[in-house]
Amino acid sequence: MDFFALPPLAALLDLTTQGLLALTSFLSPVAGAAAAALAVVLVTLVVRAALIPVGVSQARAERDRARLAPRLRVLRERWGKNPERLQRETMQLYRDAGVSPFAGCLPVLAQAPVVGLLYAVFLHPTVAGHANALLTQQLAGVPLGTSLLAAVTGGSADATTVLLLGILVAVIAGAGELTRRFLRPPFDPATPRAVVVMTAVLPFTTAVVALFVPLAAGLYLAVTTLWTFGQRLILRRIYPIDDGRVASHRPA
Repeated sequence: MDFFALPPLAALLDLTTQGLLALTSFLSPVAGAAAAALAVVLVTLVVRAALIPVGVSQARAERDRARLAPRLRVLRERWGKNPERLQRETMQLYRDAGVSPFAGCLPVLAQAPVVGLLYAVFLHPTVAGHANALLTQQLAGVPLGTSLLAAVTGGSADATTVLLLGILVAVIAGAGELTRRFLRPPFDPATPRAVVVMTAVLPFTTAVVALFVPLAAGLYLAVTTLWTFGQRLILRRIYPIDDGRVASHRPA
């Protein structure tokens, strides 16, 4: 089922397509054939700039959660055999401290509609009953609707396609590695191994997603991961995590 066939989502898809086409036309005198790709990059920058307050909130929450870690450890030691009581006491501690345990999810949730729309725009050959003109737009000769996995499995991947999309995936994975090395929060030694491993792997999931999405969405993901790393690096200096309060657990 195509959810974008539903009238409200179809109208939103058409509006997004027309907006990108208008921005592409505006940028054409400067960017030429890369105008549509540049339009996607500019949209990404606007979205990320709008989400700066959310990023600040996330940095504060990360600092506050680290500050609460010793008290959380006490709760686990006291109520570890009573999961329901432990959950109640943990949530009460967060409420009393004015800290949201879900703040780290906000940036992902906030930008998910944008990624979904970009994916849908470059996946639909027709929008509002008309041929999707954005699918004719290219970057370095590669159509913006091309995904790396589909091109490789479909036998349509040439050297330029593999190189361009491969660079995007490498950039995203590189940003994930920088995030893992420099921005992973300290862990309480009692933190379950599965949580530690998941936190280490999470920064690389975007690179996996980039294998499947169209080039346009890959551009969005590459720019947003670089922006996110830079923003978090700056905010970590403004809202530092006191590593002395929580023993680090950094597996290789």
